[in-house]
Amino acid sequence: MSTTESTPPLDFIRQIIADDLKAGKNDGRVMTRFPPEPNGYLHIGHAKSICLNFGVAQEFGGLCNLRFDDTNPTKEEVEYVESIQEDVRWLGFDWGERLYFASDYFEELYQYAIKLIETGKAYVDDLSADEIREYRGTLIAPGKDSPYRQRPVAENLDLFQRMRAGEFPDGARVLRAKIDMASPNLNMRDPVLYRILHAEHHRTGNKWCIYPMYDYAHPLSDALEGITHSICTLEFEDHRPLYDWLVDNLPVPYRPYQYEFARLNLSYTVMSKRKLLQLVNEGFVSGWDDPRMPTLSGLRRRGYTPEAVRHFCEKIGVGRRENIVDLALLEYCVREDLNRRAPRVMAVLRPLKVVIENYPEGQVEELEAVNNPEDPAMGTRKVPFSRELYIEQEDFLEEPPKKFFRLAPGREVRLRYAYYLKCVGVVKDETGKVTELRCTYDPETKGGYAPDGRQVKATLHWVAAAQAVPGEVRLYDRLFTQPAPGEEHGGDFKADLNPDSLEVLRDCRLEPSLAGARPGDFFQFERMGYFCVDAKDSAPAAPVFNRTVTLRDPWAKIQQAGKK
Repeated sequence: MSTTESTPPLDFIRQIIADDLKAGKNDGRVMTRFPPEPNGYLHIGHAKSICLNFGVAQEFGGLCNLRFDDTNPTKEEVEYVESIQEDVRWLGFDWGERLYFASDYFEELYQYAIKLIETGKAYVDDLSADEIREYRGTLIAPGKDSPYRQRPVAENLDLFQRMRAGEFPDGARVLRAKIDMASPNLNMRDPVLYRILHAEHHRTGNKWCIYPMYDYAHPLSDALEGITHSICTLEFEDHRPLYDWLVDNLPVPYRPYQYEFARLNLSYTVMSKRKLLQLVNEGFVSGWDDPRMPTLSGLRRRGYTPEAVRHFCEKIGVGRRENIVDLALLEYCVREDLNRRAPRVMAVLRPLKVVIENYPEGQVEELEAVNNPEDPAMGTRKVPFSRELYIEQEDFLEEPPKKFFRLAPGREVRLRYAYYLKCVGVVKDETGKVTELRCTYDPETKGGYAPDGRQVKATLHWVAAAQAVPGEVRLYDRLFTQPAPGEEHGGDFKADLNPDSLEVLRDCRLEPSLAGARPGDFFQFERMGYFCVDAKDSAPAAPVFNRTVTLRDPWAKIQQAGKK
């Protein structure tokens, strides 16, 4: 690949790869990996990393592995492994036969640790975790050597082998690298490489009772797989010296290099797996796939498309400077994608009955409706029209304010694809609530246009009462009320949870074409937003629709404000 006048400039990661290929580095190979820890579900931030790692491999004729860095059995589950694979596939990427686990390399990693001990570069330490932290020092004060740092090699080898054999309890001993306790980088002050953990692993069972630390297993797994460009987020920048120290001090088959980019920070969202797990465990959401969650499974269930997510990742780009991306941009990308592809339908979410007094009783017309004005190839459909209809409650006011142009007593409006309609009467219950409208229609206005040229200022959607399909609609909003959850509450992100993030409407009326909608199908409910059929709770005779995004586009206003 090269940058030309007709090609946008490469981001810095792609430029590094292009320069490496030009220089003949790595024998012309490009090998990347996406290395999640299977301790939770993937979220939108991971999508950026997935698109980058798999994307650059595709663009430069390379390969990308999917590897699970499963070094902590107390937090990892098969459920997470399976969900991560599903999410990567959903985004449109395929690792082929290259599915790996750090646990595949546990024996090799153990033997590498033996090498470090034999060369005097690692030792077994008896200090407790608290003592290790105390000895490590601070950012302004150097650490001090452990009293066990000068143990003889033979003693270290014996103790490490006995650690593996299970002779010691959890926390009794660790294996540490022997580097520099005065290093300005705290990660280089004799970091822990192995700890004792008598816990069953989701793949290796009880075979091991010592487990490698992430910072030890990760670079060596890269080296064993022949990774050329180890791409990770900026929080690992301070870990890179340890990454380099390990691959430079061990006889690994390949020499990978680490490069860091800025992670995705999204407004009105939390990205920490710990915080997301807290929301799940404490019942603030229904699960990892709750449509309000930023997890890929939640976004998928809500109706976000993989094309929209990939486009979003492309628009935000790859850089080294941390910033916060407005959630409105992600919603814009979803809206833009669905606008092109979603069939238009009519659905009344809060029904108000309308009786057309001058329409023949028992008559049903089939009116033609456009499926998607953005794509004529999607054609048209037939919608039934009859004497009794439903419209939205909010489309009628008995005493309308000045700028309310929808239906009111004596006022005329257009029914989408149908006729002009005029309100001539109002029926109320004993509490004074409007329960039904009495109207007349003009048969000369079929198709929504008056031959005499008179104009109306509002067009309403509707459904025929007798043919309407009942359904449940869930109106999802942002999970948090503030752009930076917890910022004004001392870090308590739950204080900014949106109490109105979900509204469930169980008495909706949908046009009959939606009777055959399948889980995952998406639509634009005219004037109401984009919706999809819930893949978890829907049944053939009882559809449940999730609102994906509204029709309102706040991103356009944000851009206009920025130009001013």
